[in-house]
Amino acid sequence: MNSLTTRILAGLLLGLALGGALGAAHPAFQAQLVGYASALGGVWLDALRMTIIPLVFSLLVVGVAQAAGTVQTGGLAARALVTFAIVLLTATTLTAFVAPALLNLWPAPSQAAEGLRRAAQGAAAGIPPVPPLADWLKSFVPANPIKAAADGAIASICVFALTFGLAASRISEPRRAHLFALFDAVQATMMVIVDWVLFAAPVGVFFLALVVGAQTGFGAVGVLGHYVVIVSLMCLMAGAFGLVMAVIGGRVPFGRLISALIPVEAMAISTQSSLACLPVMLEATEQIGVTQRVRGVVMPMAVAVFRLTSPPGNLAVAIYVAHIYGIHLDPGRLAIGVVVACLVSLATVGVASSVTFFTTLVPISMAMGLPMDLLPLLLAVETLPDFSRTVGNVTAHVGVTAWANRWGKGGVADTEPA
Repeated sequence: MNSLTTRILAGLLLGLALGGALGAAHPAFQAQLVGYASALGGVWLDALRMTIIPLVFSLLVVGVAQAAGTVQTGGLAARALVTFAIVLLTATTLTAFVAPALLNLWPAPSQAAEGLRRAAQGAAAGIPPVPPLADWLKSFVPANPIKAAADGAIASICVFALTFGLAASRISEPRRAHLFALFDAVQATMMVIVDWVLFAAPVGVFFLALVVGAQTGFGAVGVLGHYVVIVSLMCLMAGAFGLVMAVIGGRVPFGRLISALIPVEAMAISTQSSLACLPVMLEATEQIGVTQRVRGVVMPMAVAVFRLTSPPGNLAVAIYVAHIYGIHLDPGRLAIGVVVACLVSLATVGVASSVTFFTTLVPISMAMGLPMDLLPLLLAVETLPDFSRTVGNVTAHVGVTAWANRWGKGGVADTEPA
């Protein structure tokens, strides 16, 4: 468990404990302290929000343009990118059906959920209205991108960034290089600001947890545990696609696959970083007979852009937030959640999800019209479902590389000895 996660978790537990103890305090003192804590926690949360629009836009422009350039070159790399996109959309769409159904069968503890909602919403907050279908469809294309950014219309911004990035891939190489350098510098600067804000995360989470503890007592622990189980299950379900790709697509014997995956999964659990698992994943694909040419191209690409559990896991978090607030997610909201979750997965790297939690979850929440007050508390326990995220990702990386070994061959050919 990394140092940041440890400090954030400590802030959460201390805030919940102190907030729960305030129940015996004088009501006036409790209300005053909770008011100050809510304001200070809100300032920290707003500091995180201010980086999201420029960060997501710059990352999507560069990521989409580079992906478009790879597709234009054709060959194995282009087919891998198309496969990544299809599998990501499939796994995330499945989550959009399964997660709400699972929460209907096994809802969060009602009393604790009510307390979390009351503490996070505050007196003036409410459940956002569902826009009419015509307005929802029209909102995808921003007539004024600057105004859309100012209004936090993240779905419109994603569409504009997608279009901008595709157009940038068609301009001359010198101009494209200058443009990409600009947006690369913007995203790097935003990440520096995010690092600064996350340095204060234990304090921000402490204040927000104090408010929740004062409102719910120690019942919040139960609902956070419920959240961890739900999100972990969705991540493992997505990761199972990796086994399917290897066994059915790559025709790798199941026993041989599991044997090769054991050191990969052990590394994933210990590091919570798919990037750190790259050497052992390359060794595992060699053991199951993937050629040097295929694993040398597909595996690095998979680690760079194919984080299979990221969109399903992040969408599951958003669905859970909606569940806590009692927000009905119609097909339209779920559809835009699927699309935005897949797009912003381009903005993540193969490190612990606690590092990229806000940069991926805030855009999805904004696009789906969900409150974001619970996100800091969920970040505090993110290290637990992150084990499932990483295990699922590395399984998918090995699986898709095994599948790619068969493309155009009609069988397992050119295999190398283990």
